[in-house]
Amino acid sequence: MLGRGSGEEIGTYVEKLMTSELSGNVIDICPVGALTSKPFAFKARNWELKGTETIDVTDAVGSNIRIDSRGPEVMRIVPRLNEDINEEWISDKTRFCYDGLKRQRLRDPMIRGADGHFKPVSWRDALAVVAEVLHQVKPEEIVGVAGKLSDAESMMSLKDFLNRMGSNNIWCEGNGKYLDADLRSGYLMNTSISGLEKADCFLLVGTQPRVEAAMVNARIRKTVRATKAKVGYIAAILDGNHPFSAALSTAKNPAIIIGAGIFDRQDTAAILSLLNSLSAKFKNLITPEWNGLNVLLLNAAQAAALDLGLTPESDSGMESAKFVYLMGADDTNLDDLPKDAEKEGTYENTEGCVQQTVPAVPTVGDAREDWKIIRALSEVCGVRLPYDSISGVRSRIKNVAPNLLRVDEREAAVFSGLLKPEGSGKVSAVPFGVTVENFYMTDAITRASKIMAQCSALLAKK
Repeated sequence: MLGRGSGEEIGTYVEKLMTSELSGNVIDICPVGALTSKPFAFKARNWELKGTETIDVTDAVGSNIRIDSRGPEVMRIVPRLNEDINEEWISDKTRFCYDGLKRQRLRDPMIRGADGHFKPVSWRDALAVVAEVLHQVKPEEIVGVAGKLSDAESMMSLKDFLNRMGSNNIWCEGNGKYLDADLRSGYLMNTSISGLEKADCFLLVGTQPRVEAAMVNARIRKTVRATKAKVGYIAAILDGNHPFSAALSTAKNPAIIIGAGIFDRQDTAAILSLLNSLSAKFKNLITPEWNGLNVLLLNAAQAAALDLGLTPESDSGMESAKFVYLMGADDTNLDDLPKDAEKEGTYENTEGCVQQTVPAVPTVGDAREDWKIIRALSEVCGVRLPYDSISGVRSRIKNVAPNLLRVDEREAAVFSGLLKPEGSGKVSAVPFGVTVENFYMTDAITRASKIMAQCSALLAKK
C-alpha cells in the first residue's frame, strides 16, 4: 500500500515487478478489481461492448477467448473457460496484442507502378495482373506458402488452385522441410494438453514451451508443482546412461515433448531414430492407454496444413521458383487480408483439436478473406475452383481431412509413435537453436502492436 488516507493506492515494489508470460491473468483473479487492464482503462463501459466467443491464433494452443468490441474496434480480449486446452488462463501476448489490428493495415489491393511506388487498384485489376504473370511461368516454377495465421479453408483453396495450375510446391510457414505428414502421430501432441497432468516425467527435446506455447508450459509447471514430476532436457540421455534415464524407466506415464524446430535440422532423421529407440527401451512411453511421444507445434496453421497435405514436392522448390504466392507468409506487418478477429475460419491446435474463429469486427477497407481471393483468381486464370461459399470449401475439406469438420473435438492419431525415418546418420554436435527469439512479437499482428513492442523492449533490458 502506497500513500495515506484518500491518497492510498495499491501498487508493487519497483524492484519486484511481476515478470511472467501469464502476468495479465491477475486482472481476472483480483477479487476487488484493484488490478485492472491498463490498455483498456477508461476506454469503454462493459454494457457498450459486444462479446464474441472465438479462439486465439497467436500460437498452436488455440486458447479459448472472448473478444469484446465496440463498433469496428476491438477493445479487449479476455479468457474463456476450456478445461481441456487453456483452462481459464491466457498468455499476455494473447490478451494485449489486439492493438496490432489497428495499425499498418492496407485497405485496398496495391500494385507497384513504373515509378517504383505502390498505387491502389481494384480487385479486378489486381487479379488480372497476377493471372498474367502466372501464365508466363512453368507449373514447376510456381510455389505457395501459407502463413502462420492461415485457416484450413484458405489453405485448402490455395492447394486446390496451385494443383490446378500444375504445381504441388505448397507448404505452411513453420513446418520444417523434414517434417513428414504421413502419420498424424508424427506431428501432434498425442498425450493431449490436459493429459500432460497425468505425466510423472517430462523430457523436452529442442523446445522451449515457455515462449513457444505458454499455456502448455503452464500445464507442465502445474503438474511439476503438484506431483513433483521430474523434468529433463535432451543431452546424453539418448544413450541410456544419463541419471535421468532412471527416472524415465520408472515413470508410469513419461512424456517426451519434441520441438517443431528439430524438423529444420540436417540431422532430423538421426534424432527421430534415437527417439524411436526410446519407445523400445522405455516400455511405458507408449502403451494402449498412454502415448507419451509429442510434437509441440509453433503456430496456429501447422496442424491443419499437415492434415490437408501441404507439403513441398521438392526441397529446392523455393530456389527454382519464379512465382511465389505468399498467403500471409511474407513476414511483414503490411497485410491487406482480414485478420483472425475479422474472419470465419477453421483451425486445428497442436493436440489435434479442431476449433473455429468467429468474426468479431468488420474487415478493413476493401479487404477480402483469403479463400475468396483465391477463388476469384482461379476464375481469372481459367481454372475455376468448384465452390463459391465457405460451406462449399468445407465440403471439399471433408474429402481430404474429414476430422477438420468435427469442431471442438480432438481426434487422436490412429497409429502411435513417430514416423520411422529413412536412414539415421549421426546427431550433429550443433546445439538446438532458439525457435522463438521474442515471445511478444511472433507474427504480423503482434509486430504491429505498440503494447507488444513495449513488452519486447522491457524483455530486452533483462
